[in-house]
Amino acid sequence: MSDPEHAAGYMHSSYAGSLREFGHPRKLPHSGAWILERPIRRSAYRDAMGCYPLLACENWRDLETDLAGLGDELVCLAVVTDPFGNYIHEDLRRCFKHVVRPFKEHFIVDLSRPPESYVEEHHRRNARKALQNLKVERCEHPGEFLETWLHLYDCLIERHHISGIPAFSRWSFAQQLRVPGIVAFRAECEGETVGMTLWYKQRDVGYYHLGAYSEAGYRLKASFAIFWTAIGSLAGELRWLNLGGPAGIENSDTDGLARFKRGWSTGTRMAYFCGRIFDAQKYSEITQAAGHPPTSYFPAYRQGEFGGSQTHDTLETTLNYHDH
Repeated sequence: MSDPEHAAGYMHSSYAGSLREFGHPRKLPHSGAWILERPIRRSAYRDAMGCYPLLACENWRDLETDLAGLGDELVCLAVVTDPFGNYIHEDLRRCFKHVVRPFKEHFIVDLSRPPESYVEEHHRRNARKALQNLKVERCEHPGEFLETWLHLYDCLIERHHISGIPAFSRWSFAQQLRVPGIVAFRAECEGETVGMTLWYKQRDVGYYHLGAYSEAGYRLKASFAIFWTAIGSLAGELRWLNLGGPAGIENSDTDGLARFKRGWSTGTRMAYFCGRIFDAQKYSEITQAAGHPPTSYFPAYRQGEFGGSQTHDTLETTLNYHDH
């Protein structure tokens, strides 16, 4: 059984609760994972997806037991796995019998190494330059900066024309900023906050969650100052950082976000997109009723719900809008 006393970050109930606008949070009792149940349009059935951005399990070995008990309640489940999860590929195949495919390589940082040995000189130079004009502060209680964060995130929304699920509500952010394990780093110039990043500490891994900057923050290269400071600060208490993957749905060497993250990383780990159909008859019935042509999208009957040409149905696709 899961141990709630040690849950934090994406494993904590309050993080799943912050996403209840996108589905009903449900804890899987043996593995400790959280999923979001959703009604299926024009049907009496429900399916589920993993929480953004990753399925985090306290006990991966017990996930198969949890999933075996969902067949009478859900049509299917779609998730993106945590690259730091304690599983092997065969475990995923047993749990997710219909879809297991490499999704994104996440950039990781081995915090046992000194930053000077792996951070690209380009990034170090930009960080030094940015820190001449910026003060970066570690915020142990990010909830105190809700209004500041909302202002910066509004800039991100406007810059990238974000709508729908990625445009988290004020309520959702108010919950996320108070989840146990959260840490924020805030860059300030002449008394004005020009950038913030949010991180979740979970066991010995720190997960980069979100980042947002004002126009002044982009101009002053606040992201370099913040990441340099965050790596140095978190190195004393964590073993790894997970910086996430590139923008969009595919790995790309030309993606600016990927280049930025690669410059801080010591390597990569793969995140997998996984899907399981619990009731094949209902799945086929709903898919046929939706009238979509053959597709690799999973679940097929939700194709197009979030717009764009995503090949899966998770929040991670729609939330990689950060640039540097």
